[in-house]
Amino acid sequence: MIHEANVLISKRWFKNTKMVFNYKKNRAWAEGLHIVMQIGLTMAGCILFCFFIGLYLDRWLGTKGLFIVIFIVLGIIGGGVTVYRQIIDVTTDSAKDQDKPENGIR
Repeated sequence: MIHEANVLISKRWFKNTKMVFNYKKNRAWAEGLHIVMQIGLTMAGCILFCFFIGLYLDRWLGTKGLFIVIFIVLGIIGGGVTVYRQIIDVTTDSAKDQDKPENGIR
C-alpha cells in the first residue's frame, strides 16, 4: 500500500517536470563537457588499442608481457601527444573566436 502511494506521487512529480536541455543557456558547459569527454576517450582509446596490439604480439611470439608493456607505454605517449594537439586546437580556436567581432564591424 505504501509502495503504491510512493509510485503515484513519483509519477505525478515526473509528469509535472520537464527534462529538457536548453543548449543556448548551457552552451559553455556543454562545450566544456565535450572537450573533457573527447580527451578522456582519446587517451583510453590509444592505450587500449596499443594494449591489444601488445597482447596479440605477445601471444604470437610467445613472450610474456614484454610487448604489452612496450605498447602500453607507446599508447600513453601517443595519447598524450594527441591530447596535447586537441587542447592546442581548442585554445587557438577560442582565441580566434574572441578576435572576431560580434556583428561584423570592429
